[in-house]
Order: sequence, then C-alpha cells, then structure tokens
Amino acid sequence: MYRALRDDLVRGRFSPLDRLGEERLAELYGVSRTPVREALARLLSEELVAREDGGLFPYRPRFEDLHGLYELRMTVELRGIDRVIEDRRLEHAQDILRAELERWTRMRAEPPAPGPDFIASDEAFHAALLQASGNPALTEALNSVHSKLRPVRRLDPWTQERVRATIDSHLKIVRGLLAGDLGPAAGELHLHLIRSRDLVVERTGQAVASSAMARAIRE
Repeated sequence: MYRALRDDLVRGRFSPLDRLGEERLAELYGVSRTPVREALARLLSEELVAREDGGLFPYRPRFEDLHGLYELRMTVELRGIDRVIEDRRLEHAQDILRAELERWTRMRAEPPAPGPDFIASDEAFHAALLQASGNPALTEALNSVHSKLRPVRRLDPWTQERVRATIDSHLKIVRGLLAGDLGPAAGELHLHLIRSRDLVVERTGQAVASSAMARAIRE
C-alpha cells in the first residue's frame, strides 16, 4: 500500500488539491483503512504528504520555498556537466544522449499538447542528462526535487508556444553535449532552468495573490 501510494504521488496521479482521505484511499486501493493510515504516516514523515486545513494533501511547496528548490535543481543539474568538464577522463554516455536527441527531434516535428504528459517528458529529459553524466546520486537527487516541484508545475498553465520553446532548448542542450561543446551546453541549460523558475514563481505568486484576495472578499 505504501509503495503504491508513494509511486502515485511521485507520478502526479493526485492533484495538489485532492484531499487524501483514509476511506477514499482504502476504496481506491482495495485495502482496509489500517494500511492506508500507516502509509500516510510514512509519507507525512517523508514530506510527500502535508497536513493542511481539512486534512492531508499531496505535498505542495510553499511559495517562499520555490527559489530554494530551483537553486538546488540548478546546482544538481549543472554539476552533471561540470564534473565532465573538470575531469576529461569522464564523458557523457553517448547512447543516452542520442536517444534523447531522437526523441525530442520527433517531438519537434509533431509538438505534443501542453499538459501533465509533457511535464513528465520534460522531467525524464533532465533526469536522462544526469544519468548520462555517470553519477546516479545526482539523478536520485534531481528526482527528489522534481517530486517536490511537480505539484506547482502541473498547476502552471503551459502554452503550445512554450512547449515548442522547451523542445528547442532541449535540442540545443543535447546537441551541444553530443558535440563536446560542454560550456555552451551548460550555459543553455542554466538559462533554460532560469526561465522555468521565473515562470513558475510568477504564476504561483499570481495564484497565491488571487487566493488571498478571494479569502478577503469572503471575509
């Protein structure tokens, strides 16, 4: 029960607005309420579940935490390239990079619709870059950051133009890595992450302000 619920939370099956009630989860997973209660307690300690007014909900980072999470994401992702720059005995796994190049080239020809599936593809791309750098611990750290940022990224309204821009940036990064142009590739990755951070922070700030205004009107 714990593993199934954890996997579903990490994959974004539940909206950040979904209350994780014991009775509902027990029915959903076909178990009694006891294993649900135990699973929720573990997930609460792991910060994948948060206690808010009205009960337990999937973790959603506070607005003031977003900059810190993106700083960690940048540090981890750029380190994947820096370690290869610093030690020329290392190199990126070319098979992984070529697979990503092929995948995103196909997407460029037929851009997918904005939505959760594209966000999942985006996360997979960044994880693949770190995997190609040869340090599994970096990939694991990035996956943890992704799980915390995913709720607000899914609430951020993407556009088709932004999807195309993301695909173009991914292709520029992976082509640079394949060509051995590590410095420019790192620079493009850095800009890519800054753009993502600024959009998420802006949209989340707007949502927080709208929510506060709505509460003030009700009161």
